[in-house]
Amino acid sequence: MEQSTTIHDKIDTKKELLFLYQMMLIRRFEEKAAEQYTKAKIRGFLHLYIGEEAVAVGIIQALNDDDTILCTYREHGQALARGIDADFIMAEMYGKQEGCSRGRGGSMHLFDVSKKFYGGNAIVASHLPIAVGMALASKKMNTNNITCCFFGEGAAAEGEFHEAMNLASLWKVPVLFVCENNLYAMGTAIKYTHSVTELEKKGAAYGIESTAVNGMNLLEIIKAANTAIEKVRKRGEPYLLVCNTYRFRAHSMFDAELYRDKKEVEEWKKKDPIPQYKDYLLQEKIITKAEIDAFEKKIETKIQKAVDFAEAGTWESSTELTKFVYSETVT
Repeated sequence: MEQSTTIHDKIDTKKELLFLYQMMLIRRFEEKAAEQYTKAKIRGFLHLYIGEEAVAVGIIQALNDDDTILCTYREHGQALARGIDADFIMAEMYGKQEGCSRGRGGSMHLFDVSKKFYGGNAIVASHLPIAVGMALASKKMNTNNITCCFFGEGAAAEGEFHEAMNLASLWKVPVLFVCENNLYAMGTAIKYTHSVTELEKKGAAYGIESTAVNGMNLLEIIKAANTAIEKVRKRGEPYLLVCNTYRFRAHSMFDAELYRDKKEVEEWKKKDPIPQYKDYLLQEKIITKAEIDAFEKKIETKIQKAVDFAEAGTWESSTELTKFVYSETVT
């Protein structure tokens, strides 16, 4: 068992159980999304978060309700961890107007301003400069909230990453950069895209404090996230946290996944954060097997409810095709 128990006494038991529930919910939601995709209920692109659940849960638990979040197109896990209801996420993926983005965003553009959740951005690294702008606005307005920006290691090879890091450091804005390094930017191994594969070293070039953490271990992520976010909030300066993780499924549902060895995937599955965390909770007598079974039943019911909600949802009328596209002059 790899889960560290060094911070057990600092985490409320109810929260520890919530973290397991959230990771299990994300996993089951993603499995159901894949199933619905094969039935052509969900169209377009679909990028699953299976294997990376500990990152979203571990980071978001340290954020306040007023903190803002931006993500990549692989954002279902973050949306669920932030508290966006599975009903609204599934409806969005179905393209129904009851979805969190009125069915106009789909899988890659989940959005909920009430949760300070600003997407879901489909263009790699496009949201990093936006995150810096949001953090700058927070600084100018003295709101004391921070901006958390999730991105993959592929984005760290883009120009926007370097521009965002540079400006964040120059302007000293409260932004937490969270790199979810799953080792393959779509289908290219990190060793072919980064001359320096220890991505946390990139922060030093901009005077930004950085650290790396085992992204498959929830407790280590929680500890690192709490430390990083406390520093960002206290100093009002950026921080780079690299979570070294792994996706168990292909890049997207269109991906034939010919670029990595199946044996490698199976080895990483042995580090699955969910069974690791279950074992920890069982060993510490924080949960029982019966309670875990109850979680599974509750989650199964919740996911089916989300599917039913999406199925019963309505399509937007074609008469509203230009709504939100062109501004209307109000006289």
